[in-house]
Amino acid sequence: MATSATSTSSIGVQDLRCEYQDNPLGIDVRQPRLSWKLVSPAGRGTVQTAYQLRVNDEKGELWDSGKVPSGQSVHVPYAGPELRSAQRYTWQVRIWDGAHQASTWSEPAWWEMGLLHSSDWQAKWIEADWDDDPQAFKPAPYLRTAFTLDKPVASARLYVTAHGLYELSLNGQRVGDAYFTPGFTSYEHRLQYQTYDVSELLRSNENALGVILGDGWYRGSISIGGLRNFYGERLSLLLQLHVRYSDGSEQVIISDEHWRATTGPILKSDLQDGEIYDARLEMPGWDQAGFDDSRWQGVRVAEYGLANLVATVGPLVRRKERFVPLAILTTPAGETVVDMGQNLSGVVQLRVSGPAGTTIRLQHGEALDKAGNFTMEHLGLEPIIPAPLQEVLYTLKGEGEEVYTPHFTTHGFRYVKVEGFPGTPTPANFTGIALYSDMPEIGSFSCSDPRLNQLQHNILWSQKGNFLEIPTDCPTRERAGWTGDAQIFVGTGSFLMQTAGFFTKWLKDLAAEQGANGRVPNMIPSPASKLTVNNFSTEFLEGAAGWGDAAVIIPWTLYQMYGDRRILQEQYESMKAWVEYERQNAQDKYKPAGHTAPRYREREPHAHERYLWDTNFHWGEWLEPNDPVPALLFGEHTPEVQQILSAPHVATAYFANSTRLLAEAARVLGKEADAQEYSRLHEQIKQAYISEFVDKDGSITPEKQAAYVRALAFDLLPAELRPAAAAHLVKLIRSAGTHLGTGFLSTPFLCSVLGANGYLDVAYELLMQESRPSWLYAVEKGATTIWESWDGIDEEGNPHGSLNHYSYGAVGSWLYQVVAGIEPTQPGYKHASFQPQPGAGLTAASASYQSLYGEVASSWQLADGHFRLTVTVPANTSATVTILSTIGKEVTEQGQALEAVEGITGVRRTEDATLIDVGSGTYTFDVVTADPTAGTEK
Repeated sequence: MATSATSTSSIGVQDLRCEYQDNPLGIDVRQPRLSWKLVSPAGRGTVQTAYQLRVNDEKGELWDSGKVPSGQSVHVPYAGPELRSAQRYTWQVRIWDGAHQASTWSEPAWWEMGLLHSSDWQAKWIEADWDDDPQAFKPAPYLRTAFTLDKPVASARLYVTAHGLYELSLNGQRVGDAYFTPGFTSYEHRLQYQTYDVSELLRSNENALGVILGDGWYRGSISIGGLRNFYGERLSLLLQLHVRYSDGSEQVIISDEHWRATTGPILKSDLQDGEIYDARLEMPGWDQAGFDDSRWQGVRVAEYGLANLVATVGPLVRRKERFVPLAILTTPAGETVVDMGQNLSGVVQLRVSGPAGTTIRLQHGEALDKAGNFTMEHLGLEPIIPAPLQEVLYTLKGEGEEVYTPHFTTHGFRYVKVEGFPGTPTPANFTGIALYSDMPEIGSFSCSDPRLNQLQHNILWSQKGNFLEIPTDCPTRERAGWTGDAQIFVGTGSFLMQTAGFFTKWLKDLAAEQGANGRVPNMIPSPASKLTVNNFSTEFLEGAAGWGDAAVIIPWTLYQMYGDRRILQEQYESMKAWVEYERQNAQDKYKPAGHTAPRYREREPHAHERYLWDTNFHWGEWLEPNDPVPALLFGEHTPEVQQILSAPHVATAYFANSTRLLAEAARVLGKEADAQEYSRLHEQIKQAYISEFVDKDGSITPEKQAAYVRALAFDLLPAELRPAAAAHLVKLIRSAGTHLGTGFLSTPFLCSVLGANGYLDVAYELLMQESRPSWLYAVEKGATTIWESWDGIDEEGNPHGSLNHYSYGAVGSWLYQVVAGIEPTQPGYKHASFQPQPGAGLTAASASYQSLYGEVASSWQLADGHFRLTVTVPANTSATVTILSTIGKEVTEQGQALEAVEGITGVRRTEDATLIDVGSGTYTFDVVTADPTAGTEK
């Protein structure tokens, strides 16, 4: 139905998005969600009071929402007739503003559905018709077919997936700009396919399709220990090309028994080990019409089924930043080493001339040893994890300048050792290319201290280096989707980059691989859950506290960051199953396997102990300074060691936290019975924690920084004991020479807990600490990414562990929320809080975040006894600006009294702060500081 408007608003509507994407091609969401932004020349106080959506298909109008009285402008679900496979839908929106005037209609946007049913697939799975040695690295199969088009083409869509990785070309042109397709998922449950618009690549008459297959995650080296052939031993292709002619008829070209196959110049294609390429074996024109493939072999049709096929959910991997070498070094050992100046995940593009048959070897590493020589030794962890190979071998064909970029491998590196190069290499011969999932950068932070700016740079680059299809722990040795690392970092990562699609995809795999009893593997996907080392099964390690809790923490965090209620709906059963797994393990004190607290072998549990999770293996805090757990892990499991590994204080705290978040999620989704049940359970766990670990003076067992941080962050203490517990924490920090003593799980909360409990100065001292363990120690040592351990490079210059590991970068959230002062107070930043808390001599800080509503920004400067804060609030949202009395009490907005300013909707003054409620727009507040020396250099 049409709805008329009597007058037109000056507000515009732009940036239309469907499922977070701009005009997505080939989705399978049955009710796609639509979002838009409001733009107003008036600037302040812009709101939406109603909207109207209209959707057309190729036949005309399909659905009109009519005028809907609502301020919702993000995640509005399509509610029209059932959507059809391969159909494109165009849509527009208009809104009514605060004066109830309608805007003009937006420019049209569109989305296109993929293949929604197994019956839509006519293609057959095909494999090269030869047998391989499954234990050996194998050449990459090349597959091709030719076909004829005899009428003018209107449009064409190509749907494709593979077992392994594929690179696809049509008439000699690469199709798409994505890499490592079809991506990494839990292949048994979910195998993605991609959709491409190839209308412009087709030709009249003869055409040819060419596909190269690489081992990838499917049969290449993956995860801990370099498992191979985990998902299968044979590479295969499924491809379907739909051609629609101008007269309305269609032709479908499919993968079938008529294709041809051979091998070519890619002699080895392994994601972890690397690639071997012999340019002398190239086959010019192999993917074009007219090529003679008579000497090629045939293909086999395989029966793999179609039930696990899903459309692409998350962002695809693409080539991103390019790096020119900082230097070419000759090391003390006489090695030639290229220094890219940045630790990254990606490949090196080689540009070289030389005699045919010359082989160049590139080996990729993160560090030089204390003598200045290339090293990989720090990346090994015997007997489980050998040092990675990370090599590329390129053999020249000897025909002038040759340019080679690896196809099916990626490496974590800053340094590249070069062997066999013809002549003297120069920086022009090497280009570093970053490869990661193509998530838009939406957040930024900077301040007056260049060391913190470098820390922020390092956080972002560890995210880029490890967000490649899945959230990995490091881009070198394991490349595994550790759940604990992901839940630690999800808040920071979701501020810096648009992670909604990335984590939505990964959480679907988490739910798919979750056990029937609710147990969550430590890694998703989880091939290493079935790993055996020296006849020692690692399965007992699965389902650890702080790791499996990713099932609850990540969906809840995405809801907070993006207002994504559907992610809670889709993951709710997984969230609930994990909490029930925790409850079952807490209440089952006599498990026949795992790590049962020794005391329950001698007596029945007390009442409160039924809510303590003191069974099973847990990683504990993980990598605290002087942490004993890694050394104990594969040692003799005496009862004392088992008690350390069970980490009941950690597990019980996470049991409580996940239960509380589950109750909150149930409340959001209207599941009141569950909300009440899990609220009661949370209170029981909290009281059990207090009974077991908290003394009357506020001290906590064990007497470690992490225990206090976790109890305060998860609200596990009586209100009257919080000050005493915080004082105990500060005492531990001071006794360590004002150094942190936390590991993976509690470090993200350390500064926040201190600031929230009256110790902002201590938080800043820790942030600015330069000696280890500290964040700035790594910066002072020249780090360009976040390290796995606090002593990634020790004082003598020896590297330890991974040097690209984002977990400790979770401090980024504190930089944005406290130093710059931006925080969402309603999901998706529908309402934001601006409350910067300067300290440590900083004279300026700023942060910006591109929410689904628009830019949220904060920028402050402190100079000459004045504090100036500028904030930006996007249209259709509101915010509260808090100026702490410790900064000053005399607050104006561009020289005006607050009550007289347009856009300010309320002012409250307390002894502690001035609170200013504002609508959308940009505001600049000036404050006479309480400390007349504030902002001056000391």
